[in-house]
Amino acid sequence: MPNQQDPTDWENHYQEGITPWDKGAPAPPLVEHLETDQIAGRILVPGCGYGHDVRAIAAARAESEVVGLDISATAISGAKKQSKVGQESYVHGDLFDLPDELRGHCDYVFEHTCLSGLPPALRPDYAEAFHTALKPGGHVLGIFFLTPWDKDEVPEPPPYGVSLEELDQMFGERFELLKEWEPTRFYPGREGREIMRLLRRVN
Repeated sequence: MPNQQDPTDWENHYQEGITPWDKGAPAPPLVEHLETDQIAGRILVPGCGYGHDVRAIAAARAESEVVGLDISATAISGAKKQSKVGQESYVHGDLFDLPDELRGHCDYVFEHTCLSGLPPALRPDYAEAFHTALKPGGHVLGIFFLTPWDKDEVPEPPPYGVSLEELDQMFGERFELLKEWEPTRFYPGREGREIMRLLRRVN
């Protein structure tokens, strides 16, 4: 059921099969990135859905422990049914109420579609949750949707777009922006509508 923080009933979406954000494969910008710059260690993927991105990261580096987190029990159940490719696991839980084992123990948090599903009022809590999950000096690798709507979708939230200025404000002084780039691989129709960022937790 939806809660006061996030009114979207994600569990119902998965139960009813209304998941237009799920493309049945890992995000092309992530696949592109992993070909040249793998991420390693303990990696949290919030809002993982059926775990396509989780498995792509786990397959890229065998020693990495990749944890997919989703508030939908149906999504997590579906992810667990997929064949394992590495040291990936899945947790049914809330990003805003992280289990103790995910607090301060992650080397990376990977963002893709989680932020765009949340009301803008939750963005400070979202950034705080990332800070809580990461070790000091840990990193955020994100694919951020500036204008997230596909051509066949009605532009009413969710998803929610975000500007570069809003990203700067959200992560603030607790994260350092190390790199920003526009991916050259993307789903059809998303040219120029996504930005990737690598950030580091600084305090």
